[in-house]
Amino acid sequence: MTQARRVAILGGSRIPFCRNNTAYFDLGNVGMSIKAVGSLVEKFKLSGVQLGEVALGAVLKHSSDWNIGREVTLSSGLSPLTPGITMQRACGTSLDTSIHIGNKIALGQIEAGIAGGSDTTSDVPIVVGDKLRRRLLNINRAKTLGQRLMMAKEWGITRESQDQLAFESHRKAAAAYERGFFKDLVVPFRGVERDNILRADTTIEKLATLKPAFDRSSGKGTLTAGNSTPLTDGASAVLLGSEAWAQERGLKPLAYLTHSRAAAVDFVAGEGLLMAPTIAVADLLKATGLSLQDFDFYEIHEAFAAQVLCTLKAWESADYCSKRLGLAKPLGAIDPTKLNVVGSSLAFGHPFAATGARIIATAAKLLDEKGGGRALISVCTAGGMGVVAIVER
Repeated sequence: MTQARRVAILGGSRIPFCRNNTAYFDLGNVGMSIKAVGSLVEKFKLSGVQLGEVALGAVLKHSSDWNIGREVTLSSGLSPLTPGITMQRACGTSLDTSIHIGNKIALGQIEAGIAGGSDTTSDVPIVVGDKLRRRLLNINRAKTLGQRLMMAKEWGITRESQDQLAFESHRKAAAAYERGFFKDLVVPFRGVERDNILRADTTIEKLATLKPAFDRSSGKGTLTAGNSTPLTDGASAVLLGSEAWAQERGLKPLAYLTHSRAAAVDFVAGEGLLMAPTIAVADLLKATGLSLQDFDFYEIHEAFAAQVLCTLKAWESADYCSKRLGLAKPLGAIDPTKLNVVGSSLAFGHPFAATGARIIATAAKLLDEKGGGRALISVCTAGGMGVVAIVER
């Protein structure tokens, strides 16, 4: 069997994430992805270059988007001889596409490839009248958010702790933009230079004034528009390659994608809908011999502030770690100063299939800035699943 090769993360590119029905209201997944991938091609001088594969994905897409990976490749500037594939695992999609490309590189099947994803909630493929389409979307969103609200109640997650996490996400994201961290990761598009969901001026006091979005009658609702991700449009992409390919092209690896796992929970039978990452991380740590504290950065996708806090609380719970994860002792707490240090989805927004590649590129740049270390990536997904990975330098 071929010995696995190291998978270099060479860089990423994304368009600013925008609230639905704003800057990209008339632009579908293909258009947004062409800009994200095309800017990556331009950045790394890949015009006319044949790559091993382009793997993209989208959660909400039209039937006419038969293969976004291939369609985008043909308009990206890459050689048309580059194959393209489309994948989907809800919010974990572009972490999965990165793992897919990475595995092919590790096994020597390809030398380099681009992974990414996009989503639009402004152009939803529901073939009904616009008024009914909006009502159906609101009903569906209420149902899934209601399930997540129950998870917050089960773990005793307070409104105050959720608002604090949301505030920190916006504060850290704004500071990262100010110091230029995203200058080479976010490409201006349609007159937008940074994510238009980001609120640099938000405060705990402002967040506290927002009414619960669900469970409004009991007085115990804790999820609000401020501590939950809004409907978002956007696209992202990341370039991965073998060390030899990178050296030939004079490209410097920022970090390496080294390990990954996926897991699922039986949420129909009552398990928390978004708790699968707790299991995937436990499996990953067991396989690598690492502890939860052996990381310099933790990139935990903020679908909801409550979901992140439930995950952290579960890892500290002796009962949960014993009964659900089969561990002799809790995984323990993480250093909060290492969590989502340049902000995350509550500040940037969450175009479902685009989030994973955003996080991969972010983690790699953080490790490059630090000069070494290890980052843990954790993404919960709809359908009761989770995808996790380790990035190292």
